[in-house]
Amino acid sequence: MSKKNIQDCIKDNLEGYFQDLRGAEPHAIYDMVLAAVERPMLEVVMQQAEGNQSKAADWLGINRNTLRRKLLDHKLIK
Repeated sequence: MSKKNIQDCIKDNLEGYFQDLRGAEPHAIYDMVLAAVERPMLEVVMQQAEGNQSKAADWLGINRNTLRRKLLDHKLIK
């Protein structure tokens, strides 16, 4: 059994989202997807980096201050 890649999982879920709408107009899909993906990504990366924000920021390819703001926004740190 092969694993799906992230893109295929997102595509499948978006197709399901549109089916669930049953013809209704979607709203703010971009923000919805980013919010759905960003928090779990931050949680996993921070766990793998053992809480080291500098290392996590480097792995994510973002500035440490940006990472800290995102962690605060998602209430992953105080």
